[in-house]
Amino acid sequence: MLMQFTDAGEKIGLARVPKTIRSDGEWRSRLSAEQYYVTRRKNTDTPYSGTYYLLHAPGLFRCICCENALFSSAAKYDSGTGWPSFWEPVAIENIRASDEPGASLAVGIEVMCKRCDAHLGHVFDDGPAPTHLRYCINESSLRFVAIAGRPPA
Repeated sequence: MLMQFTDAGEKIGLARVPKTIRSDGEWRSRLSAEQYYVTRRKNTDTPYSGTYYLLHAPGLFRCICCENALFSSAAKYDSGTGWPSFWEPVAIENIRASDEPGASLAVGIEVMCKRCDAHLGHVFDDGPAPTHLRYCINESSLRFVAIAGRPPA
């Protein structure tokens, strides 16, 4: 079950959504080389190489691979790391964290899209209140949808 959202960021509700499964060749043809290597091969964007870490417009960040709603600009903050950072996902149901034995928030736990298993980034325990978490997310894994008519935060 995934939480569904409109592009205006309004919660629709939980829905049973089929898992997005594609062959390696299909992913390669649908994504840019950077998006493919980050989301499907678990690479990391170079810090400060994108523009989303600077973005402060109101909107929703969706998975580049499957359009699953992942993060809201309302939870975005400047972590000083050069990657888009959020203190919480838009819905905990829409992401999953690595269940590797010995994974620790101190060194970062991998965060993935629950619908298509895309590698998004990592979560750390050094973020701001209220969660004290930092979801450090690769820009290559995201597509920003601006909310029209709302002034930048």
